[in-house]
Amino acid sequence: MTTDDVLATFKAAGALLEGHFILTSGRRSPVFLQKAFVFADPKATETLCKALAQKITAAFGPVDLVVAPAVGAIVPGYETARALGCRSIYVERVDGAFQLRRGFAIRPGERVVVVEDIITTGVSVRETLDAIRGEPGEIVGAAVLINRSGGKADVGVPLVALAEVDFPSYAPDELPPELAALPAVKPGSRGLS
Repeated sequence: MTTDDVLATFKAAGALLEGHFILTSGRRSPVFLQKAFVFADPKATETLCKALAQKITAAFGPVDLVVAPAVGAIVPGYETARALGCRSIYVERVDGAFQLRRGFAIRPGERVVVVEDIITTGVSVRETLDAIRGEPGEIVGAAVLINRSGGKADVGVPLVALAEVDFPSYAPDELPPELAALPAVKPGSRGLS
């Protein structure tokens, strides 16, 4: 599956939006990928995550566990784990920091991949990794459906992406005039209580 195929899936779902958006990272962009529209379609989600699972296997070999950051990556984390034939768990924010809850645990020796939906800076992946580093498994890498940093995001472990794009993003105090003239919308899930 190519980057064009992935973007076509987002376009078909009405999930490639244009305007002025506040990204989860806090950066601003004229493009937002509303993955919830894609994840509402089980077949499209299965197709994307199966392709991501193939990239994970090619890069990291067998995987025993997928860990995803809640809320946005629970669905692709689960669906990617299903394609890999392994378990899926997720971390949740407690007092602003990710941690394993609900009795989730990483078993000794499990080969672990963090799966995220979309990254710009990679903060959520890094925070997920921080939350699980003390667990007895082996973190082999991370994987994302779309890396919108153009490959510049550093998550601290090897990273595979199903698609890489370089949509512009700006610090809030560095907006181009045409973007600053539009009202900002924050459609992401960070900050939900």
